[in-house]
Amino acid sequence: MKHISEILSISYPIFQGGMGNISNAPLTAAVSEAGGLGTIGCGTMKPEEVEKIIIETKERTNNPFSINIPINVSPYTKQLIELAIKHQVAAVSLSAGNPSPYIPILHENNINVIAIVASVKHAKKAEQAGADILVAEGFEAAGINSELELTTFTLIPQITKNVNIPVVAAGGVADGKGLAAALMLGAQGVQMGTRFIATKEAPFHEVYKQKILQSSENETVIIGRSVGKVRRVIKADYTERLLQEEKEGMTLEQFNEKTSETYHIKGAIEGDLKRGYVNSGQVAGLIEDIPTVKEVITKIMEEAKEQINHIYHSFKYYE
Repeated sequence: MKHISEILSISYPIFQGGMGNISNAPLTAAVSEAGGLGTIGCGTMKPEEVEKIIIETKERTNNPFSINIPINVSPYTKQLIELAIKHQVAAVSLSAGNPSPYIPILHENNINVIAIVASVKHAKKAEQAGADILVAEGFEAAGINSELELTTFTLIPQITKNVNIPVVAAGGVADGKGLAAALMLGAQGVQMGTRFIATKEAPFHEVYKQKILQSSENETVIIGRSVGKVRRVIKADYTERLLQEEKEGMTLEQFNEKTSETYHIKGAIEGDLKRGYVNSGQVAGLIEDIPTVKEVITKIMEEAKEQINHIYHSFKYYE
């Protein structure tokens, strides 16, 4: 089995999670420049919007980066696939739908395919369809998530046991201990979103960043469960109102309208948590500073090595 670093030509086994319509070139490029895999989340953005971000990212870094296409969320999936081919991005991650129809054409154009999965069943199907790498995401993660609500700690070992391609762990990782744990569970690396929000290069509102820093372990909440959607967000005025409306009875159509990217942008970019929301993983409780992206990745790698060495030496007592 090839390692993700070899497949993608990256220095460190750390992916940036796609951030939908708030994705941007400065953060994506910073992650790739620091040796990880930066990612542009296409969300529901129009192809011309995504292309501008791709072009700017290429101007900021010569290192590999990916784009994430949420298949059943974006109305422009085919056009976005064409964009990836046009600009020869290193990888395309496919989520929220069946990746099978798109994998052959991406492979024909020498583009690696990363499939986002949340169960063993989906992992097997993605492997059979030809995916190069799997990102297995537990429901600790920020934003739109699987209705199965499987945790990262239980999901990763079950998936790695049942597939023969590299797996990257997502959900609940923000430091070197998280990377070390993921490696122990059989993953080859980690994908992080919330940790990269609270960095100097991330062009998000200071209210968003400070909200993450101030969060304890129980500051996130699931919205949308009553209508068959699972989305993890930070508790705030707008999300509290949504939860109350769910209790009173909310249709799927109403939920989709009130959680559209308009309200996401209001929270993340404008810092208005009374009229908008922000995504965050449960791992927000671990985040206490706003360093550069390079500092984040360097520290994670150092911590992971220290933790693995510590465990190795500790286990000598049992020999």
